[in-house]
Amino acid sequence: MVTPYRILTINKISNQGLGRFPSERYQVSAQMTEPDAILVRSQVMHDMEIPASVKAIARAGAGTNNVPVAKMSARGIPVFNAAGANANAVKELVVAGMLLAARNIVPALLFVSGLQGDDEALHKQVEDGKKHYAGIELRGRTLGVIGLGAIGRLVADVALKLGMHVYGFDPEITVEGAWSLSSEVKKAQSIDELLRHSDFVTLHVPLLPATRNLIDAGRVKAMKLGAVLLNFSRDAIVDSSAVLAGLEGGHLHGYVCDFPAHDLQGKSGVLTLPHLGASTEEAEENCAVMVVEEVREYLEHGNITNSVNFPTLTMPRESAYRLAIANANVPNMLGQISTTLAAAGINIHTMMNKSRGEMAYTLVDTDSEVPDDLIAKISAIPGVLMVRALVEEA
Repeated sequence: MVTPYRILTINKISNQGLGRFPSERYQVSAQMTEPDAILVRSQVMHDMEIPASVKAIARAGAGTNNVPVAKMSARGIPVFNAAGANANAVKELVVAGMLLAARNIVPALLFVSGLQGDDEALHKQVEDGKKHYAGIELRGRTLGVIGLGAIGRLVADVALKLGMHVYGFDPEITVEGAWSLSSEVKKAQSIDELLRHSDFVTLHVPLLPATRNLIDAGRVKAMKLGAVLLNFSRDAIVDSSAVLAGLEGGHLHGYVCDFPAHDLQGKSGVLTLPHLGASTEEAEENCAVMVVEEVREYLEHGNITNSVNFPTLTMPRESAYRLAIANANVPNMLGQISTTLAAAGINIHTMMNKSRGEMAYTLVDTDSEVPDDLIAKISAIPGVLMVRALVEEA
């Protein structure tokens, strides 16, 4: 009888996704002990003791800042995410943010909520006061998109459809991303060039050492007079003190972000939302479905897609017997693995290897089952981090 895979869920994961786990092969619970995989949303896991049984972690969202990725890499454990699954939800919120800022909707709402009197008095106050909330239209304005991943490309596309001009900047754009990007998006050679041209600037980059305080005092000064900055990526990508200085000095018109902070509370020109970017039913379902499928492919077949620390590697099964091996990306690793198998009389049917930085990953289909003592020998090769035998039941 096949031993079921054990899945631990942290935070609430959409049932639409969890339903993709076949009940006869998977046990899923928020109280699971010795899990094979962990599904998480927002829970910070850096101080959590990750059981030795864990073979994979999947975050039902895009960012993985709450997951100890480096520690998992050292253990040969892939960390998956739901890249692009919440892209439409964030795109729509970015558009809403632009409209809120362009039409001064929030201060206008506050103005109306404070009015008192009968209809005649209200009408007079509205006519006297509405001139203070006159805004601008998006059509004909220029949007600068920093980061042209799944979200950035969708934002660029909808902005074009709204009649805006669009500049984009992303030195790390993938070939697939470039192909799917409209030719109407003008390529900026630098962030500063993009800032000089843009009435609105939206950020869609991960939080890395290189992107921390990406928008600082110098770049705020480089922005167009009266520009609006939108941040639906991560709070630390923007130096909030620099943005507040730009708002107070009249250089910026607005800052719209998804990350409330003490220094932003009650400041004129600042609109903060309670981290709503991916908070839609559809996005939560899409993220859950995506990570469940990723975890299943990995646990059952060793295939890897959308991992933040492992290379993408998928190989059709040509044998019932497969080894999945995570190892340091060093010379002669494949030679040592194949020599060890050959010395034991195990014939390799198919082998595929990919690397990503310091991490490498290998799938090996063999013509016969690999015994436990041989798996132990491969595990003992210096640089090997993890070995799994995946036997496909008839």
